[in-house]
Amino acid sequence: MRKLLFLIIFLTCISIHAQDKFTISGTVKEKESLESVIGVNVYFPEISKGTVTNEYGFYSITLTQGEYDLMVSFIGFKPIQQHLNLTENTKIDFLLEEDAQSLDEVVIKENTSIADLKSPEMSTFKVPIKTIKRMPVVLGEVDILKSIQMLPGVSNGGEGASGFNVRGGAADQNLILLDEATIYNSSHLFGFFSVFNADAIKDIKLYKGGIPARYGGRISSILDIRQKDGNKNDFHMNGGIGLISSRLLLEGPIDKEKKLSFLVAGRGSYAHLFLKLANEPNSAYFYDLNTKISYELNDNNRFYLSGYFGRDVFEIADNFNNNYGNATINLRWNHLFNDRLFSNLSLIYTDYNYKLNINSVGFDWNSGIDNFNIKYDMSYYATEKTNLQFGLNGLRYIFNPGKIVSTNNSSVNNQQLDKKYANEAAIYLDIEQNILPKLSLRYGLRWSYFNRVGEQPLPLYKDDLAVIYNVPRGIYQPASPIGVEDYESGESMASFNNFEPRFGLSYQVNDNASIKMGYNRMTQYLHLISNTSSPTPLDVWAPSGKYIDPQKLDQYSIGYFTNLKNNEFTIETEVFYKDTQNRLDYIDGADLIANNAIETVVLAGDARAYGLEFLLKKNMGKFTGWFAYTLSRAEQRVKGRTPIESGINQGDWYKTGYDKLHDISVTAQYNLNKKWDFGASFVYQTGRATTYPTGYYIYEGVNVPIYTNRNQDNLPAYHHLDISATYTPRKNSNRKWDSQWVFGIYNLYARKNAASITFRQNDDTLQNEAVKLSIFGIVPSVTYHFKF
Repeated sequence: MRKLLFLIIFLTCISIHAQDKFTISGTVKEKESLESVIGVNVYFPEISKGTVTNEYGFYSITLTQGEYDLMVSFIGFKPIQQHLNLTENTKIDFLLEEDAQSLDEVVIKENTSIADLKSPEMSTFKVPIKTIKRMPVVLGEVDILKSIQMLPGVSNGGEGASGFNVRGGAADQNLILLDEATIYNSSHLFGFFSVFNADAIKDIKLYKGGIPARYGGRISSILDIRQKDGNKNDFHMNGGIGLISSRLLLEGPIDKEKKLSFLVAGRGSYAHLFLKLANEPNSAYFYDLNTKISYELNDNNRFYLSGYFGRDVFEIADNFNNNYGNATINLRWNHLFNDRLFSNLSLIYTDYNYKLNINSVGFDWNSGIDNFNIKYDMSYYATEKTNLQFGLNGLRYIFNPGKIVSTNNSSVNNQQLDKKYANEAAIYLDIEQNILPKLSLRYGLRWSYFNRVGEQPLPLYKDDLAVIYNVPRGIYQPASPIGVEDYESGESMASFNNFEPRFGLSYQVNDNASIKMGYNRMTQYLHLISNTSSPTPLDVWAPSGKYIDPQKLDQYSIGYFTNLKNNEFTIETEVFYKDTQNRLDYIDGADLIANNAIETVVLAGDARAYGLEFLLKKNMGKFTGWFAYTLSRAEQRVKGRTPIESGINQGDWYKTGYDKLHDISVTAQYNLNKKWDFGASFVYQTGRATTYPTGYYIYEGVNVPIYTNRNQDNLPAYHHLDISATYTPRKNSNRKWDSQWVFGIYNLYARKNAASITFRQNDDTLQNEAVKLSIFGIVPSVTYHFKF
């Protein structure tokens, strides 16, 4: 690694002009809290050059000796202007003050729009936390995942569905990171709320395409969420009290030197308490905890210890108990070698665990996944035209598909499904260059390696086919093992390695418009085995191995971006095409629960998604918001492996469970005055793909449905309108207490969206009938927010 670093620095340095060049570097923080700020624009207008702060608030740019006007700007903060005579390497730290004029307006200066248009980054979105907090939500609980589903190319699985889908990808193809730690289940209460407490979050960034080489492991999108560091200036407390949940955040300095700070944020629901008061034996609730300690040893070294702990509990009387949740812990060390070379070392542990107890049957079920991750990332700000990012990481996975323990002297047999183990490693290089005044490139390469290892007995199948085709019946069936091969602990069972190139280009047509293109190849070694369109806690995570190959994706995108009327409006239009190999689908009649040989019920095929995305944003003024429209198609195909096999759906393309032909989202916010803000959002999506019966036959007096092509039908269209009003009482100048009341109505016109449609035989008429399940009608809410 040291030789690679030396070579990169040497090759870059020889391209520097003979003129004297000096580096300006430093950090940008909020003045009130000393919290580092991500994505701040540091810009030099007269030469049209600049940079942005990284994930830890650090910036660096190298320029020719001379005099410059420097501008620092970020949404919601007052811009800073400073004249600079650059004659030596200079360190300048900036403190940003909030713009009290309008904290939620997206105030874009000309220099900021030029920097955005110049950057080859595309298919990427950042949504300010303040904007998210004023968007209407169900039951008044601020939801980060619901907010990103208002963006083009992002959809959900329907009412009450967990996870989200990006450009026709499955929910398990999204890498969700909280302070770099992987979150395997992103929802509370089976999809009603997200696991992210907005009070504890500093930054949210979604990558749909053009994904940098530093990210890997998933093929559809990256959702990178960063927690706050904790206020180093003063002790603060804020929270909210809602109808079914409340939250509280505490943060402040630990030492007088303001080098050490803490943050603790807790959240929980309590609707189950009202159920118990009403003598209702059933209950459902969640809780989570965000923690962080930040320590600034000196100007060159910072340490962060952060964690997340969340749990969901669902009970039906004394007969059924289901609880599941994520836990993460992350230790990071930032080190600044010099004014151009920045590094971050992370040690990360993630645990996802699922437990189920059914007393009426007499067994406990316990499953989960653990992973350990070590990452070392470096950023080298070579010149004003060239930045490099490079690093490596290694992961260790432990999969527990399930352990069954008999209880209450039941006849259920104790069983431990075979645990699975794997190691993953990667090394990457990302380069961003301004080739010409109007042309910028980002290109990189990631090499990934995955090794499935023992200890585990591995079933052997004839011709290595875990699924066989029954020719007379025309169906696929699990194969029977012909033997077992035992692997010792750490012994390699199967290994894969892949090169993953990334490329992005931006050509600035004029001062207000640019054309961008992107390509990325991604590899995913983990698979979520499910027969539902959105994840459930009982779904099985399986690693690639002898019988399951990794998923591979090639994505191409091109877009046109423009700012209008002095940046008051922004239009972004993109076209994309995604081609996926080795996407798994289950065979008809597959048994996925407690299956110790999951490879016997799945087949690998191809998937494709393509579409058009349009986004119109209004950035300034009392009225802000956006209109998003996506026209897309997501399809899958599993062809027969031999000429006599039918494949799934006769080997033809069929819609995936997350195909949405039309997706419209409208978000609006209006600032009436200092006391009142109003918000509204509207969503319309094509109904989820499903399979309806085309007929039935009678067997022993029971109507048995007949199904033909998979996912050839759709549920009714999904849509709803939500509104909110935020009242901010006038603050007493002598008091430190701030408060807000948020009133909301979810699903204003009481649309009965179909979560599912099932078919049954009516007991009275003996006729077949369709039954629609709807979760929400109209849902009012009120939440009280406070800050001290």
